[in-house]
Amino acid sequence: QEAAAMLTSLLTVATVTSAAFSGHGISAPASRTSAVTMGPIRAVKRALGVQKQDFLEAEPYWDQSNIPLNTYKNKSPFTGKITSVKRIVGPAATGETCNIVIKHGYKMPYWEGQSYGVIPPGTNPKNGKPHTVRLYSIASSRYGDDMTGNTGSLCVRRAVYVDPETGKEDDSKKGVCSNYLCDATAGTEVKMTGPSGKVMLMPEENPKTDLIMVATGTGIAPYRGFIRRLFVEDTPAAAAYEGEAWLFLGVANSDSLLYDDEFQEAKKAFPKNFRLDYALSREQTNKNGGKMYIQDKVEEYADEVFEKLENGAHMYFCGLKGMMPGITEMLARVAKSKGIDWPEKLEQLKKNGQWHVEVY
Repeated sequence: QEAAAMLTSLLTVATVTSAAFSGHGISAPASRTSAVTMGPIRAVKRALGVQKQDFLEAEPYWDQSNIPLNTYKNKSPFTGKITSVKRIVGPAATGETCNIVIKHGYKMPYWEGQSYGVIPPGTNPKNGKPHTVRLYSIASSRYGDDMTGNTGSLCVRRAVYVDPETGKEDDSKKGVCSNYLCDATAGTEVKMTGPSGKVMLMPEENPKTDLIMVATGTGIAPYRGFIRRLFVEDTPAAAAYEGEAWLFLGVANSDSLLYDDEFQEAKKAFPKNFRLDYALSREQTNKNGGKMYIQDKVEEYADEVFEKLENGAHMYFCGLKGMMPGITEMLARVAKSKGIDWPEKLEQLKKNGQWHVEVY
C-alpha cells in the first residue's frame, strides 16, 4: 500500500515535471505526443521495482515465426487458477460481462490476438459426454493485467436464455461455460487449451502501420491486448509505434461499454496515436434516423478508412458473426460510390494480410 501511494505521488510529480519540460521548449515527438509524459511515469515504475515489459519478446520483437501455439490440447489440458472475477459493466447494461484473470504459472504464454480454450466441468446432458472446449479471445497483453507474464484475462458475457412468454430465465438453456466462468471465485481451477490462432496478430515489423479495430461486445477482447501493449505497457512495440490505432466498438448503451476507463486514459495520453469511436445502438441515431450500429459508425469515417487501407492499414473485426454482413455491405456500397471494385479490393486486402476476421 505504501508503494502504491508512493507510485501515485511520484506519477503526479512525473506528470507535472513533464509539463514543466514542455514549458521549457522540450516537446514530445510529433508522432507520439505523450512520450514526454509517459517516459517519467515508466521510469518511476521501474524505480519502484515494476518490471519493464520486454521479457516475453521475440528477437526481434516483431518476429512471428515462433509464436506459442497449441501448447496444450483437448486431451491433455492445462489447469489454470482463477485469481479474480470482476463485473465490468454498469447496472443498465443489457447483460453481465466479466473480466476474468487466470494464473498460468508462466506455462501457457500467448501473444496478443490469440485465444484460450476453456473446458467447463461436468457432462453434456444430451449425450453424457464431457463438455467440449469453448474458445475465448484473450483480453490482455502477453504480460497480463498485472504485467508479470503470469496471467491471462478473458472477457466473458454471461449467456442466459429468457423465456419470451414468462420473461424468466431458463437455467436449462443458459450458457454452460460462460456461467461457470462468471460464477467462479478466486482459487477456482479451470481446464484450458491453447493458445490458438494467428489471424488476429498485430503487424509490428513496420511501426508506422495503422490499425483499424472493429468490435461488437466482447469482441473487444483482442483489441484490449493491442492497446495495453502499445499504450499502457513499457514494451519495445510501444517505444517504436508511430501509427494510429483506431478502435470502433458497438454496444447497446453507455453502461455496456467495456474497459472504457482504460481506453479513455490511452486516448488522453496518446491523442495522435489512438482514436476511439463508439456505436451505442440504444442511445445514438445514424444519419437516417435509425439506431446507430457498428457499420453506421464506421461509415461516418468511410473516406478515412478507405484511405488508410490504401496506405497499408490493417483492419480487424471481432465479435458476433452477425456483425459482418452489415459491415461488408456498407463497405461495398461505399466502394461502389468511389468507383472501386469491392470484391477485387477485398481480395487484395486479404492477399496483403490487411484483413483480419474472427467472429463467432
